[in-house]
Amino acid sequence: MKRRKFLGLAAAAPVIVTSPWIARAQAKQKVTYAYLLDPVYDSVVWAIRKGKVKSDLIDIEATGANIPTLLQATATKQFDVVMTAVIGVPAAAARGLDLRILSAALYQSSVGEGGGVWVKKDSPIKQPTDLKGKSLASYGLRSTGYMYVREAMRKEFGLNMALEGGDVKQVEVVAPNLPAALATGQADAASLIHSQAFRAKASGEFVNICETGVIMNKHYGRTVSAVNVGYPERLAARTDAFKEFNRMMKESVEYALKNRDEVFPDLAKQANIDRAFFDWWFDKTTEVPGTFTAAHAKAVTTGWEIGKNFDMIKEVPDVAKLTWEHAIRALGQIAE
Repeated sequence: MKRRKFLGLAAAAPVIVTSPWIARAQAKQKVTYAYLLDPVYDSVVWAIRKGKVKSDLIDIEATGANIPTLLQATATKQFDVVMTAVIGVPAAAARGLDLRILSAALYQSSVGEGGGVWVKKDSPIKQPTDLKGKSLASYGLRSTGYMYVREAMRKEFGLNMALEGGDVKQVEVVAPNLPAALATGQADAASLIHSQAFRAKASGEFVNICETGVIMNKHYGRTVSAVNVGYPERLAARTDAFKEFNRMMKESVEYALKNRDEVFPDLAKQANIDRAFFDWWFDKTTEVPGTFTAAHAKAVTTGWEIGKNFDMIKEVPDVAKLTWEHAIRALGQIAE
């Protein structure tokens, strides 16, 4: 697996002193972070990597990883903080793995784009109800993002979106292969990841027949699909370090949004994609709050209720009990 790793800041070497009256220079602590390997989330940590957002207390070592690796890393506690699916938190608890939410990592934009269902431009499928008996491909049938696609189609069009015995034949395809599966007819429709959706729209070869994010916003309000989580024992042992992690992550995404002409072209070149993709993603598809407000907590609970209805989890837990007490609760507020 190819991973992109970086250190946000170089660690300072410890200085040994003998006098108790002299301030001691200490080595900075390292906080390891695993996030979804995607060009847009590279923008979230860009300012940390470039040293624009700094800390005297910690270095952040961030690693981009694919979804299966993130799931494995969460279970093995390989990293201090992991970006994980909303549905994964109660699922982990059911397996005896205790997690605490530090912040919302992916929050649906009020515009609601990015969750489209795509078909070829000459497809006879013109609307979601035409998918009865047809195949719909997804990068992860049990992912939170695709769960919202299923719920939107169930809620708005009355489709039975059960994975087994439903109205639509739902198949899982490795994310990079989704466009090819759609283009070659291996799948009648596909729920594309964001960069693929951007390219599909630009190409003119594919048509979006259903913007599921708009539907979810209408029926449920904005949804949270991913959260940053940590482990209670580590959070308790190094509270100040994780407070600093939260601050840096929040300020890093703020830097990217305030300095788009500096950040986005650099990332666009690396990812070989039009920089307009980053503007579209942040403006019309997703926010990265860096906080965990009452609105985010409500959205997470809604996600868990949808997951329970789809039999993805057995119980809906109390979100307050699974939220770190020092999470940043509001814009501009640093937890005490």
